Amino acid sequence: MYSYTAMAIKETENKIKIEAQSEIRLHNTLSGKTEVFKPMHADKVSMYHCGPTVYNYLTIGNLRAYVMADLLRRTFEANGYAVKQVINITDVGHLTSKTDEGLDDDGEDKVEKMAHTTGKTATEISEFFTKVFFDDIHALNIKTAGTLFPKATEHIKEQLALIQELEKKGHTYQTSDGIYFDTSTFPEYGKLGSIDIQGLMEGARIQANSEKRNVTDFALWKFSPKNEKRSQEWESPWGVGFPGWHIECSAMSEKYLGKTFDIHTGGIDHIPVHHNNEIAQSESANGVPLAHYWLHNAFVTIDGNRMGKSKGNFLRIETLMEDGISPLAYRYWLMNARYSSPVQFSLEAVKAAEQGYKRLLETLAYLNYSLHAKINSKNIKGTELETGKLDAAAYEKFLSYMNDDLDTPKAIAYLPEIISNTSISDEDKKATILACDELLGLNLMPEAKVPDYIIAFAEQRKVARASGDFARSDELRKKIEASGFKIKDLPKNSYAIIQSVQ
Repeated sequence: MYSYTAMAIKETENKIKIEAQSEIRLHNTLSGKTEVFKPMHADKVSMYHCGPTVYNYLTIGNLRAYVMADLLRRTFEANGYAVKQVINITDVGHLTSKTDEGLDDDGEDKVEKMAHTTGKTATEISEFFTKVFFDDIHALNIKTAGTLFPKATEHIKEQLALIQELEKKGHTYQTSDGIYFDTSTFPEYGKLGSIDIQGLMEGARIQANSEKRNVTDFALWKFSPKNEKRSQEWESPWGVGFPGWHIECSAMSEKYLGKTFDIHTGGIDHIPVHHNNEIAQSESANGVPLAHYWLHNAFVTIDGNRMGKSKGNFLRIETLMEDGISPLAYRYWLMNARYSSPVQFSLEAVKAAEQGYKRLLETLAYLNYSLHAKINSKNIKGTELETGKLDAAAYEKFLSYMNDDLDTPKAIAYLPEIISNTSISDEDKKATILACDELLGLNLMPEAKVPDYIIAFAEQRKVARASGDFARSDELRKKIEASGFKIKDLPKNSYAIIQSVQ
């Protein structure tokens, strides 16, 4: 594995020496500008990413947020930062909304509703879909080692403590159905994304809950319905109930990252309500900024509409696989657009991108196995390759694209330039591509072992070609291809073998 961790790279006695971190620029939703990233603590980055509500399968659109989070992590690590990353699991308290604005708190708990629908317990539902979530992100090659995945149900104590702090400071009031945050007590409400709160209030539909003081007020704690036993409910100073969706993120981010941290991410749909609610309650309780940088990924649309479970137009990673599209090809397709740009999904578009991904894989596989060809006369065994070193200039240029607000389209487009650069040896190209792929996460050069019998076929074919027995050569080529490999003829009767890209 090649992993080089910062810019200003110099070679000293064939080793990579890291001189300093490079400038990283990120588009901050809070300011509306692209800014130079300045961490709270040197060499460390703290990040919180809004995680899944585990009541149903995630759409391929939902998963874009975690690809973005993964690219952020990989880019910071490549620049020499130690990354502390938190992705929460919402297993209680995310209520369905009855209004287009998503401003009411009178819908059903999504996990509880699925439990009622299926006849299972809320715990069974959340555990099943949590496992599916991990299956999906692992299929997309999203790093999870060292990442914290706290569950809302395991942090009720922290949520209650935060609500009590808000109550003590005069930011809450009680209605017949719960404890609410009074947004009028936080003058900066709506600052994220410059939300037009007055226009929102004027245009909102009549509220189902007439006890709310302001249309933007939101539930911190909901009381369990009378004469009904919920699957998930807890004692509180105000009565038996369950937490609201927004409070869990504030409580868990504070526990694991502190009252202020570097970066908060999520989909653009979180900006108007969920993220502004997080800011309001956290900053009201603690008197300090919640996060310094806010990054949001755009939607994946289908037929011009946002993909969503409630709309019935969603696709899963498994659906793509059933159509013969690999999860990494979907990741590659996503990365051909910047995370902040909306993308229009179609099977045709993703399949076209997959062909580009396959061509890249095969080009790199031939590069990989051409290193075998150089030592054919020394009896190749599997993947015993000569070790190269990073080409500092090529890697520095590649990393500069990733450091520019995750410009993955330019980073991916630059790979063929590295491959075709005749001033870089094959060994060094391989080392450089592997270093680049540490950021992209596309598994561009899998080190698959070539079975001994395939090498034997290839050697027999080499002899047949040298003697002019092309019928035998074709027969052996077909045997190699039938076994899932391709053979490429190289100069001087040498060859390269690669595993076919499915």
